[in-house]
Amino acid sequence: MNQIKKDPIIASLSRIRGQVDGIAKMYEDKRPCVEIAHQLAAVRNSLSKVARDILTNEAGVCSRDNNCQQLDLVLKELLRY
Repeated sequence: MNQIKKDPIIASLSRIRGQVDGIAKMYEDKRPCVEIAHQLAAVRNSLSKVARDILTNEAGVCSRDNNCQQLDLVLKELLRY
């Protein structure tokens, strides 16, 4: 059977969606705020990694296409993460 490889960005975003759903449940269950804050920090870090991955991929495309102006914009944004 032919297996379709899932896009790693989509896989990461799906995992983050699950983390956010878990945080909502933690809040509803009145879990300690420190535990919730730890999970929020983990989601923030995960989102930053996805942003870096997307921008890194785009930088590669701009570089291959010799689009220096777009590459400059992407690299500036990448440096924010």
